[in-house]
Amino acid sequence: MTAGTAVLDSHVHFWDPRGTISYPWLEDAPSLNVPFTPDDFAAVRPAAASAVFVEAGCAQEHAGAEVEWVRDQAVRHPWIVGAVAHVRLEDPESARTAIDRYADDPFVVGVRRNVQDEPAGFLADAGLRAGVRLLGEAGLPFDACVREHQLPELAELVAACPRTTIVLDHLGKPKSAVEHSAWRGALRRLAEHDNVVVKLSGLATELDAGTSRTGTIALLHEALDAFGAERCLYGGDWPVMTLATTYEDWLAVVLEALAQYPAATADAVLRANAQRVYRVRSTAPADIPSI
Repeated sequence: MTAGTAVLDSHVHFWDPRGTISYPWLEDAPSLNVPFTPDDFAAVRPAAASAVFVEAGCAQEHAGAEVEWVRDQAVRHPWIVGAVAHVRLEDPESARTAIDRYADDPFVVGVRRNVQDEPAGFLADAGLRAGVRLLGEAGLPFDACVREHQLPELAELVAACPRTTIVLDHLGKPKSAVEHSAWRGALRRLAEHDNVVVKLSGLATELDAGTSRTGTIALLHEALDAFGAERCLYGGDWPVMTLATTYEDWLAVVLEALAQYPAATADAVLRANAQRVYRVRSTAPADIPSI
């Protein structure tokens, strides 16, 4: 990377269990059940990096409060350039109300309804699909957090919602870097739909601890080759990624994966694509030296 290169991290979480917003899933993740705030991220954030906050699994009734908390944090940390909010998309009435509100809110740049632990068939739910279509009408992308076995279902949802940009989180969570033929085929079928983009994120905690750097990079190359330079977004998945790696190391892995591509590809993946998909601007000064 050359001097002046900025990074827009498309996938960062914050939470503070000491506050009034509850995160039930943290009870089963003791090492993460501590505050991870923008102040903490600032300690590891590259100087030229801005970030998009992605909803962090708070209790349903606290979803709106989570957005407001992050909005307040962004006043002190202007490198937080937007938020992907939680919306219960399968509930038509509440989904429409929330989407109408967020469509007029420049800080909310997308919506995620985490479906990775939902039963088989959930992505075919008529209510959910109606909610995803509403997002397209409102100009908001849908972050899809699914596991590998759900990728065929996601492809059907994508086909049913062609006007909505679908952002595939964490490469669809492949289970292995060694045996991933089913994942590869499902990923390439998704890539056939031009309304899908993919985040180069999350692999450190999804793959076995013994997975080689070469194996991880091979998966990143699969996504880059399937989707092309204009449809891949860099994501750190901080602080979940701290269970397996450091922010610096994960960024270095992605940079190594990008090294064989033209410089324009690296800039697109690290910054420009997220700016376009989430319609945000990077606040990182252009004259800050490269990481």
